[in-house]
Amino acid sequence: MIDLRSDTVTQPTPEMRTLMAGAIVGDDVYREDPTVTELESVSARLVGKDAALFITSGTMGNLLGMLVSAGPGREAIVDSESHIFMYEVGGASALAQVQLRPVVTERGILSGRDVFDSMRPDDVDEPRTCLVALENTHNRHGGVVWPVASIEEVADAAHSNGLRVHMDGARIFNAVIATGAATAEIAHHADTVTFCLSKGLACPMGSLFCGSYEDVDRARRWRKMLGGGWRQAGVVAAAGIWALEHMVERLAEDHGNARTLAEGLAELPGVDIDLSRVETNIVIFYLRSKSSSDFLRLCREREVLGGGYVSGRVRFVTHYGITAEDVQKALDACTRALAG
Repeated sequence: MIDLRSDTVTQPTPEMRTLMAGAIVGDDVYREDPTVTELESVSARLVGKDAALFITSGTMGNLLGMLVSAGPGREAIVDSESHIFMYEVGGASALAQVQLRPVVTERGILSGRDVFDSMRPDDVDEPRTCLVALENTHNRHGGVVWPVASIEEVADAAHSNGLRVHMDGARIFNAVIATGAATAEIAHHADTVTFCLSKGLACPMGSLFCGSYEDVDRARRWRKMLGGGWRQAGVVAAAGIWALEHMVERLAEDHGNARTLAEGLAELPGVDIDLSRVETNIVIFYLRSKSSSDFLRLCREREVLGGGYVSGRVRFVTHYGITAEDVQKALDACTRALAG
């Protein structure tokens, strides 16, 4: 089965499994797991922040961003198609008690003007705007990458008005490969950043929350309150250290496979796709004459899995384990599914 549903379905490499089996561990709640400590130190240096905290998921990382930088009765500005707004079960409002103000954008990239226009006035009847959250790369907009200049523009608009900036960098390393910019350059203008190990880097689980010493100390307390305190987490942290050293450059292969897949889909009758949005490893396209559910059912019968949305929208994601040969097989399956 060629599984293009998400880059979360990746399997650990043999090297990761070996390192996990032999990892030196301790109780991380007591700050005694040396492998976790090493992962956090490596991660903080990589994104150019003071400190990092090993956590279970990107969703937890984004929630920690809300808890650390916002608070009850406050408001955060987000893109209307952002993961925080669409796919985190309302955690910002339910747990952080933060109201989200969604802004419609063309490609998932906010502007400084969007920040200014979305800020609340200093009015006793309205919540106080306290945070801007951006997603890089942007999932629902097809893996689109934020230009570094756009990040700086939004951060300047936010900071000049006393707002903080959180970056949902679940796929920040895809942005690194696509732009050629250093991770620290991309993360520089955000106060807090979270990134995932469990997507393109192929680790079995885990994310990192990064920021100042104060922000990470506060996040550590919130993590414990949320039930996210690790014990011998070095078993999985070992995979993360190896991934950061060996799996980032490999993402270029995923990007190449996604481009081949997208260009092949663009040639098929009944498919609409904006190739300008295929910048990384996500391919989103639209079907003119079939529902996404029917199309994906027919693909599954031909041993290809994908993800569907409403109104004929389909998502394929390339990742570790998907080869150039798999892409050609997937295109063949799509051709037959469209004809079926």
